[in-house]
Amino acid sequence: MKPRITVVGSVNMDLVFRTPRMPAIGETLHGHEFRQIPGGKGANQAVAAARQGAAVSFIAAVGDDGFGEFSRNCLTTEGIDLSFLSTCKGLATGVAGIMVEDCGNNSIVLAAGANAALSIAHIDAASAAISSAQYLICQLETPIPTVSRAIEIAHTHGVKVILNPAPAFALTDALLQQVDYLIVNETEASQLSEITVLDQNSAALASQVLLKRGVGVVLLTMGEHGTLITQTTGTQFIPAIKVEVVDTTAAGDTFVGAFAVGLANGLSLLEASIEAQYTAALTVTKLGAQTSIPQRQQVLEFMAQRKSTAAE
Repeated sequence: MKPRITVVGSVNMDLVFRTPRMPAIGETLHGHEFRQIPGGKGANQAVAAARQGAAVSFIAAVGDDGFGEFSRNCLTTEGIDLSFLSTCKGLATGVAGIMVEDCGNNSIVLAAGANAALSIAHIDAASAAISSAQYLICQLETPIPTVSRAIEIAHTHGVKVILNPAPAFALTDALLQQVDYLIVNETEASQLSEITVLDQNSAALASQVLLKRGVGVVLLTMGEHGTLITQTTGTQFIPAIKVEVVDTTAAGDTFVGAFAVGLANGLSLLEASIEAQYTAALTVTKLGAQTSIPQRQQVLEFMAQRKSTAAE
């Protein structure tokens, strides 16, 4: 049987500009190209999990506009269960304005639109989709009370919770104590722990603070450097997979989705993290969010190729 993953989160239309560098305040800068690509952290993570072989249910909201219809159609082609994807009348679908530098770095501005209308009532209506899953994935591009309710339902029914607290907001210890796996980058870890993460040592200190706040396991992703895994039994550092970076958009989301599927398939924490690293590494070699997320077979071939090269 396929792993059962439920995702609660956002749907955005990404308006992507390729640019040689970020413009200064008041500057008009000629870009290389423009693309319109389906995204949103929740949708990206749902697509990543589906492409890695999971049966995915997605709880989200879109507006009654062209972007919403387009996003729904894209998610349908991925085989994702959209029984609880609501269309909010009179609201726009979420939009993200993304500037991607030639070096691969990006800056993002969000307009939440219908994402902000995803309510506790929506979650309660979809409680069966949460309680029957192996893993629940959440982020913070939808209202925190809504996310908290989803996590509460999952925790009550023994469903493992993966939280990617992005963008970072203040979270209560009561909420974090219901989180089995917290996946954060340096910025999010710094804000949640109040320890500035600059290197592996400060990352370890920040992770320990988050453990003390009640999280089961902390995975601190550090981009091109790798991922630090911290649990009560100790820490492990996984170096990043080196690739030529085109665009880092959705790399973190791909890691989250692939990690959840790895765990649901019975991999160990370390094995699931390594597979997630490989999957995210493939993502940054292409432009865009969902357009860059690899299929399972591509990941397996990439892992085999890298292992073969290392053995030579």
